[in-house]
Amino acid sequence: MTDDAAQHLLTANLGETMKVKSREGKTIGAVHAYMIHKRSGRAMYAVLRLGGFLGIGKAYYAVPVALLAYDSAGDQYIASVEPKVLEGGPSWASTAPAFDQDYADRVASYYGADRQDLAIG
Repeated sequence: MTDDAAQHLLTANLGETMKVKSREGKTIGAVHAYMIHKRSGRAMYAVLRLGGFLGIGKAYYAVPVALLAYDSAGDQYIASVEPKVLEGGPSWASTAPAFDQDYADRVASYYGADRQDLAIG
């Protein structure tokens, strides 16, 4: 049995997206999916969809959930990082990368977040 991300994470796509706003209140995107650790059941990453118009030009960004604060009054998330930082992060347009430990480390390093050990969850 190989030690790859398919053994550790599953992607749970949302039927309806949830808005993500900047600290200034501007809508910057939406949560498209969560990446959940299979054993712990913990959401480790949120997959944000940023940009695009009518499905053209959109990109997806996996960010540690710790970078998002839930706003219950608005039923939305507030990003703790600037939109420009999000837009410069690791992303993809159509086919998601293999979310292995190397990619998880790359995401954590880019955002200055704590390293998540995918084997532990």
